[in-house]
Amino acid sequence: MVCVKIHKITATKPEEAPEGVEQILVQPDQEHQIILYNDDVNTFDHVIRCLIKICDHTFMQAEQCAYLVHFTGKCSVKTGSLEDLIPRCTALLDEGLSAEVV
Repeated sequence: MVCVKIHKITATKPEEAPEGVEQILVQPDQEHQIILYNDDVNTFDHVIRCLIKICDHTFMQAEQCAYLVHFTGKCSVKTGSLEDLIPRCTALLDEGLSAEVV
């Protein structure tokens, strides 16, 4: 949650000063994520190449995600808006990887 200051204006004329300032909590837009799952088919090299090409990872990021997927079964590989993530997830699936947007 983010705390935002809101000026509570009850005056109708612009030259009058606002009567008070109120703070409210605002829920920011929830980010979605691509979860990549482990499988017994794809090699480390293929997963790393896909993450670099599709998710804009550096080699180090892609390698770390590949190890996390291998040892824990899954890893969040990208966060963002649905408009950005859905085409990336589709590209990962087209490469034979197991992934979903949550």
